[in-house]
Amino acid sequence: MEFQVPDVPLLKIFSFLDAFSLLQASQVNRVNAIHDLLWDPNLCLKKWSFCNFSQCLGSLTWKQFFLKQRKQEYRMALAKPEDFTFRECCLCFLLGILGPMAYLSGNDHTVGGQEKSVICTVSSKHVLCTWDVQEGTMIWSSPVQQSSIMHLATLPQMHLAFTVDLEGTVKVWNCQDEDALATLAMPRVCFSLEICLTNDGPFLMVGNSEGDIYTLTVPELRGVSKVNAFKYSVDLLHCSPDRKWIFASGTHQNILPMVFLTECLLKPSEGNSPLCLSIPFSSCCRACWAPRKTSRVTVMYRRGSFKKTGFTTFDLMAKRTGGRTDIQGRVATFLLPVHMESPIWMGVGDGNMIVFESGPYLFLFTISGHLLQRFEDHQRTISNLWVDSVHILTTSMDDSLHLYMWEDEGRYPYLKSCCHLEHIGSDLAPTICDNMSIVCVVSRIRESSILVMYSLHM
Repeated sequence: MEFQVPDVPLLKIFSFLDAFSLLQASQVNRVNAIHDLLWDPNLCLKKWSFCNFSQCLGSLTWKQFFLKQRKQEYRMALAKPEDFTFRECCLCFLLGILGPMAYLSGNDHTVGGQEKSVICTVSSKHVLCTWDVQEGTMIWSSPVQQSSIMHLATLPQMHLAFTVDLEGTVKVWNCQDEDALATLAMPRVCFSLEICLTNDGPFLMVGNSEGDIYTLTVPELRGVSKVNAFKYSVDLLHCSPDRKWIFASGTHQNILPMVFLTECLLKPSEGNSPLCLSIPFSSCCRACWAPRKTSRVTVMYRRGSFKKTGFTTFDLMAKRTGGRTDIQGRVATFLLPVHMESPIWMGVGDGNMIVFESGPYLFLFTISGHLLQRFEDHQRTISNLWVDSVHILTTSMDDSLHLYMWEDEGRYPYLKSCCHLEHIGSDLAPTICDNMSIVCVVSRIRESSILVMYSLHM
């Protein structure tokens, strides 16, 4: 590094490094002198896209934030069952998240210098609640609603929660006041909710039973656009990490999933249909966007009379030719062997790996169909799988929960088996996790469902 390269081009050269290569390069004196300038926010945004950086970052530099997050991940990866505080609370059946991340957060509130994880739940008594996981206490609850709340979504960056009930009533809550900020009665039953936080502000996407996708402003719930995507219900709505694309599908066997250019839904052109791509694989049951390859989506589908499970992965690209714009893309497709039990859940890693359960096993495949790893941490069928860009949680009918974590930058072993928690309930439903907490809903024989919260000792 003694060669004479000015700081500006040197910064440009090192901007192409990933975070771990940058840390290695900083051991050289010349690089260390400009090290803080090298930390492009994208290094953290790609890895922790779910964070509310306006709250999480505070007075920290991007380098300090990165090291802090990595330290928390390291502690969670090494945690043992005795390192957690166990709490049980409340009857609930649906989990959402309220914090600076798109799941549980260890950086939502700071009380007395201690970071807090906050979650949002819905009870069978038609009540929306928020909880302090570390204390195991309820922070806020809504009035009892007239109808059952069927879907819940959250916008941690604005501390908002969105609900839709059995009658199709959409509400926005700030989880502080008694009344909702806005209410909208939809003409049809709603089957899906998705938040899209863009440079022009947040928008709420709602899919209904007639195949319509509504785009609404937040928090006012004013209509922006309405698109009829299918003849059947819109069961899946997923916004890409860069907010450029909206994936929509139903689980009906005659529906082909579609990917819309978000801009066309937010700024509809009168008389023109929104730009979209139809994915030629029917009977879609799951779909996930790659957190670090923001235009890559993987779809799990069923095929044939034997309902064989397959996966197809698309890299989407809007290509302009003359005055016309087309959406193109496809990367890889494969079918699982006939003898393998069809999975119900799936997730993706860096964009090149797919994780799913099959019976009591957890599998990791490449998007081309090559088996990388198989885990046997459960004795009975895995009943639930939860995946983000850092963690993977499995719950099983053997009354246990297991935590895995992705290895950095796709290094081998790609997925690391971490903590196993046993005898936590007879039927584990939704599960979520951050670097400080694990939360799940447990149903017990002859008892109500309860909220089980594990918080890591700080």
